[in-house]
Amino acid sequence: MFARMQNSVVVAAALIYAGAVVRAWQVLPGGADLKLQRTAVFPGLFLALSFAGALAAPPARSALTRHLWISYRTGFGQSVTSVLVGMGVLVAVAGFIFWQIHTGAHGGRYPGGAFSGYAAGIGLLLAQTILVRRMERDPVFRARIGGP
Repeated sequence: MFARMQNSVVVAAALIYAGAVVRAWQVLPGGADLKLQRTAVFPGLFLALSFAGALAAPPARSALTRHLWISYRTGFGQSVTSVLVGMGVLVAVAGFIFWQIHTGAHGGRYPGGAFSGYAAGIGLLLAQTILVRRMERDPVFRARIGGP
């Protein structure tokens, strides 16, 4: 159940991101090059950096694994309430991105930072899904959760 929650969060985050990109392309000023830079290129770099950093840097990997273990032990992703809270956080952040898009479309600041920040978060979520899979294959961890 916990691993499925991690997968669900990544899928939901990616779908929200895709929706924000579609909306940005519809309403933001500027040419295709600018929109591509701010919604795909720069955010893609941030996603890759956060993903690689979380998995490649031992202190980051250790901290993230510890966070996942604590989340599992406290029941996150294993009850309806915790799933709704996790998805609620994603929806709140999505609201921020869509607000930034709206502001940018009406003469405000271009929302490139919001896209990059959200993409970095998706990179961390992807790293978490990989770490959860590794934890599940670890015999010590499996013994602690009661796996076969």
